[in-house]
Amino acid sequence: MKILAIETSTEYCSVALWQDGVMSERCELVGQKHSEVLMAMVDALLRESGLRIQDLDGIGFGKGPGSFTGVRIACGVAQGLAFGAGLNVVGVCTLEALAQASGHAQVITALDARMGEIYLAAYQKSAEGWLAAVEPCLCKVADALPLEGQGWFGAGSGFALDGGALSARYAGSLSAVDAGVVPQALAVAQLAAVAFAKGNAVDAAQALPLYLRDKVALKTSER
Repeated sequence: MKILAIETSTEYCSVALWQDGVMSERCELVGQKHSEVLMAMVDALLRESGLRIQDLDGIGFGKGPGSFTGVRIACGVAQGLAFGAGLNVVGVCTLEALAQASGHAQVITALDARMGEIYLAAYQKSAEGWLAAVEPCLCKVADALPLEGQGWFGAGSGFALDGGALSARYAGSLSAVDAGVVPQALAVAQLAAVAFAKGNAVDAAQALPLYLRDKVALKTSER
């Protein structure tokens, strides 16, 4: 099975290729220039692998939550490529991809959502895949849902906010924290491969982003 994966929900832009478990990836810190570099990265990765879009079995993409524009770019590009090649797609939650990228089996994932909020979820790895102990949500650090047990690993930029307030919120539950972990296409590819194998891919027309928030900026009176 050959799967192309795209992830643009943070300031990083990454693409990855899964070929029956053999993986390759390109990742760059691009700020807000995803639309300028993404297709060139896809083309370069496919050329290196000697593949065309038509040779793929499907496309996976980071569906969010994350940067509003970045999530739209990943979804739109995945749709466009899939429509053109007659491929199905799998949208992967970026918080689940963050758990996958962490390398740990019990993970609290948190991304900076701006406006004083975070995108939060918590996952535990099982034989069936990642199980959500806390479903993806948008909240303030002070409202982060409590978790049972110890040995949780904290991953993502949300742990860097407000002097480590989220780490303090989960004091006693955390074994370690790495605020530098980001969701990347390699993790998206791994999770998408599982979804394709289970028959959970959908038509490109059904590729939908996961925003969790409708409002993307504060009014002047709210700042």
